[in-house]
Amino acid sequence: MKLWTGRFHKELDKATNDFNSSISFDSRMAREDIEGSIAHATMLGACGIVEQKEAQAICAGLEGILADLESGKLAIDPGAEDIHTFVEGELTARLGDAGKRLHTARSRNDQVALDVRLYLRRQCRALQGQLEELVHVLCRRAIEHSGAVMPGYTHLQRAQPITFGHHLMAYAEMLLRDISRLEDACGRMNVCPLGSGALAGTTYPLDREMTASLLGFSGPTRNSLDGVSDRDFCMELAACIAICMVHLSRFSEEIILWCSWEFKFVELDDAFSTGSSIMPQKKNPDIAELVRGKTGRVIGSLTTLLTMMKGLPLAYNKDMQEDKEAVFDAVDTLRMCLTAFIPMVETMRVLPENMRKAAAGGFINATDCADYLVGRGLPFRDAYKVTGAIVAYCIDNGYTLENLPLEKYKEYHHLFENDVYEAISLERCVNGRKVLGGPAPENVRREAQRVLDLLQERRAGQGGKDEGHD
Repeated sequence: MKLWTGRFHKELDKATNDFNSSISFDSRMAREDIEGSIAHATMLGACGIVEQKEAQAICAGLEGILADLESGKLAIDPGAEDIHTFVEGELTARLGDAGKRLHTARSRNDQVALDVRLYLRRQCRALQGQLEELVHVLCRRAIEHSGAVMPGYTHLQRAQPITFGHHLMAYAEMLLRDISRLEDACGRMNVCPLGSGALAGTTYPLDREMTASLLGFSGPTRNSLDGVSDRDFCMELAACIAICMVHLSRFSEEIILWCSWEFKFVELDDAFSTGSSIMPQKKNPDIAELVRGKTGRVIGSLTTLLTMMKGLPLAYNKDMQEDKEAVFDAVDTLRMCLTAFIPMVETMRVLPENMRKAAAGGFINATDCADYLVGRGLPFRDAYKVTGAIVAYCIDNGYTLENLPLEKYKEYHHLFENDVYEAISLERCVNGRKVLGGPAPENVRREAQRVLDLLQERRAGQGGKDEGHD
């Protein structure tokens, strides 16, 4: 059934119909379409636009369709033009003329804008839940390895000593920002476009506040043109997801490096690795590599949405049908990546002895050596120059700062004494960095616990939310 056949004298060409159809990807919004229609019918009855008895019959019919879809008793017709057409057609087949009254004071333009908002709002909250789970894993592992010394890098060169726990908490901070971005995006999409009509509202005396309230929105949209043509919420959500995927990609890159024999800082569980068809010794970090690769796919979805919208005049244009596949794929990809990523991080075996060995061999305590001289009165720039000369000597002659004889230290500056070895010990270097945000083990444990407490507060706050609105 086509909802627009009255104007036309012949059937749509089959190939054109297939090209025009969106049922293959918008069928996932069946629940949202029915929920929106129930709210719309309830409002129509309350406002006297349709008889109360018919409104109740429409709502009961829609609830029956949803129950049949969820039980598998009813299958979505792949030949339908879209999910809206399918639901309305099924309702009319069950109720007759009463079903035909559902679309009173509504257009598919404001209907699809509503359905996408409802669907993405639910997906936003699901993604936040997964990200919170990953942050929880990172915090627990950070506490577990708060004292595991490892090299911190800049330019992928060993720079200063940190701990593995501190490194993990850096990603926890990134993911907390991702959660916050999703919350903000969800808040901005949480307005109800229903009642905007095709583009100019309607002459029926609708109660748009009622519809918005029934669906758990903060209120109705304020401009009918914008109500049907706004897809900012799709672009914003895709941007949030793209940024989150970049974070996961950076983390994946480090896991890939850490797994290599050149680093060997961690070993992935067999359940999250694959082998080679020809090289029996291989254990490949395929999950991390796939997450890194799928990041490009999500960035592509964001680019699709931005490019699609950039030249569209008001109000609705058929181009906007392309919004759903792009944003749905972005959502699906992040959810799929997190589903594999969380247990991969939770089960990976950390090898602190290898981290400690790498930290010992890279002169990453050179800054602390310079600070030792500063503590004895030498200006930092002079201390920096002296330490640089010592490091150059060590490299040329096979020493480290830890085993360089005190006599040689004194050749470079008389302020060096035997306590320099304590000052440049890796554990001392890390433990002394207690400044807020620093890698001292006590800092790591405190920050991880702070984040765990924050997550617990979030979950407690979300526990009272109406499940029908999530």
